[in-house]
Amino acid sequence: MIKNAKLRIIPLGGVDGIGMNITVFEYGDDIIVVDCGVSFPENDMLGVDLVIPDTSYLQKNSDKVRALILTHGHEDHIGAVPYFLKQINTSIYATKLTLGILEGKLTEHGLTKTASQIEVKPGQKIDIGAFSVEFIHVNHSMPDSVALCISTPVGKVFYTGDFKIDFTPIGCKPIDLGRIAELGNKGIKLLMCDSTNAERPGYTPSEKTIAASFDRIFYNLEKRVVIATFSSNVHRIQQIINASIKYNRRVAITGRSMLNVVKAASKLGYIDIPDGLIIDVAEMKRYNPNQLTLITTGSQGEPMSALYRMAFGEHPTISLGSSDLVILSASAIPGNEKLITKIVNELTKRGVEVIDDSNEVHVSGHACREELKIMHSLVKAEYFIPIHGEYKHLAKHASLAKELGMDPSRIFMPEAGKVFELSKRGLRVNGSVEAGQIMVDGYGVGDVGSVVLRDRKHLAEDGIIIVVATIDTENKELVSTPEIVSRGFVYVKESEALMDELEKSAANILTKYLNKGVTDLNTLKNKLKDELSAVIRSKIKRDPMILPIFTKTIL
Repeated sequence: MIKNAKLRIIPLGGVDGIGMNITVFEYGDDIIVVDCGVSFPENDMLGVDLVIPDTSYLQKNSDKVRALILTHGHEDHIGAVPYFLKQINTSIYATKLTLGILEGKLTEHGLTKTASQIEVKPGQKIDIGAFSVEFIHVNHSMPDSVALCISTPVGKVFYTGDFKIDFTPIGCKPIDLGRIAELGNKGIKLLMCDSTNAERPGYTPSEKTIAASFDRIFYNLEKRVVIATFSSNVHRIQQIINASIKYNRRVAITGRSMLNVVKAASKLGYIDIPDGLIIDVAEMKRYNPNQLTLITTGSQGEPMSALYRMAFGEHPTISLGSSDLVILSASAIPGNEKLITKIVNELTKRGVEVIDDSNEVHVSGHACREELKIMHSLVKAEYFIPIHGEYKHLAKHASLAKELGMDPSRIFMPEAGKVFELSKRGLRVNGSVEAGQIMVDGYGVGDVGSVVLRDRKHLAEDGIIIVVATIDTENKELVSTPEIVSRGFVYVKESEALMDELEKSAANILTKYLNKGVTDLNTLKNKLKDELSAVIRSKIKRDPMILPIFTKTIL
């Protein structure tokens, strides 16, 4: 044991919004990292595909990183793993299904040969440097989800991951409350607990309740059933398959992520699919509508998803109409409401019947307030940090802990990069490290920042004009009148007078400064942008981006 050493706990993500979960545990020369997820771009992140956590602190301390531990296989917990491994090559510990889903990502990034993947099971303990980590079975909307009890020289940390308490789960055992209670009786120093549903009263319904809803919908239905759900919700996919078997329907699957997850889950035995049930999408035309179920991605209205392409008539093989029933078996992630409404409206225009009542066809995978109370009561931690959720969820969870009698001085609100130090004396905040988000655009990682986004927003809102001019720097004069090219600014054919006026203004501005003896091209460009912008604002109240392109000639 290192004398006077402290456990440093650093959330690098997952505490300022939905997604991008990653937490660092550091003791002496040993670091373990829990989860490494992505979040999806906000509306103002134009052209950005994914958002991953900034792992600069871990890269600077890569020689200390002993392991990456994954609690389950959702994108907000494993999506950034390939990007992490390209910077820090360390061993990955995860349950069987989580590794099965991760395998496709590692293959896509060419990392399968170099990534060290170690399968763990609930109930198992592993020693990693100064840490001992026990994996505890919990229920969630994905099988093989685990909580972690992290033993350190200064005490135990109980990290719930994403969980709910489900006594009638699909395809697995109920949450291991007995082991959690046993650990709580032995003494837990710090609880870090899922806060996603901290605002919701009562209990989260069991996944099994969805079976009755599907049964009611499928009964005597003459239409083709098209169900959009999260590709990672393996339990939901199993229930769709069960209902299809009961009502003699063949099942087709579309959407890249859906196909990948079903393939992995079926291969590993987490989904039971009878031989002959699954057909290719191209075979659907051989069956009547009442003989078909189609499972697809797109429950959040994603513009590139299979359901979106069907709704807007862009799917290469599937068209939807009055003989279809579309079920959105998912709740809206905050911020996606407009996208979902757009799809529902388009489907309705096509005569498609739509069921999008999440209370009927979806249950959450996260614990509501009464379940959170049970977790707190069993763990009986000395200190508490709420995690996983938007700030309002974290604050609500903190107030719940106070209701349960915890001293407010023992409750700490997390922020990305904030450093918590746990010692035998207690928990305190001690500074911060570099943290935040990195945007991924295509193959570019981190090359899109605030300046690039600002320019993209500028272009999207006001367009661009390009001013092309040839300048004789020796004689300090324009060779010809500047030419202006407009993109996204005005429709040139209907604004010829304005464009002629802007060309004359550009010529006058350049001539003025050339007459003053200014021949430095960068100075001329800046003067032109400033003064031409003022002219445009005075005439049409717009502010396009102005890009001068000068060629320099000596006659």
